[in-house]
Amino acid sequence: MKTIFFTLFFGILLSQNSVAGNQASVDEVIRSSFMGVHTIEAKRIILTKKQFSQVQSRAKAAVRTKIYRYYDIKSKTKRLGYAVLIARKVRGKKATVLYAFDNSGTLKFTEIMAFGEPPEYIPNTTWMGQLQNQSVSTKLTVGKDIPTISGSTLSARTITEGARISRAIYEIVLK
Repeated sequence: MKTIFFTLFFGILLSQNSVAGNQASVDEVIRSSFMGVHTIEAKRIILTKKQFSQVQSRAKAAVRTKIYRYYDIKSKTKRLGYAVLIARKVRGKKATVLYAFDNSGTLKFTEIMAFGEPPEYIPNTTWMGQLQNQSVSTKLTVGKDIPTISGSTLSARTITEGARISRAIYEIVLK
């Protein structure tokens, strides 16, 4: 009986470690997308009431929290940009997405860091690529600037709303 218990315990432990090892860290994602990164400093912001309402108004999306994690990306001599981590509910579970901006405010990349919904609802790399290198003037609205995804409309909407919220945070707080 003990042998079966230990076998199951170690099997579960090893399988969880192998799954966790497949996901890239925030540092790895940022370093692969920005050239010459020397430091990535994780920071936290708490929006004031004024900032909260400004972010919600500019993003044209429901903002559900005032607390956000962001990353200050620097080379040895200058700031390269910022990355904002946004967690939002898709259907019943959360998706956590990293949105990175260069110094001009261009959305440099979008990376799904965690996705609690079934894998078939994860947008493919082609669709995610549409969010790369989007200028400040792009509205990032599903069905207008960004096409919808058949069968994953809620995922597409959640990710683009997160992009608008992170851009608003960048413009109002971080810039």
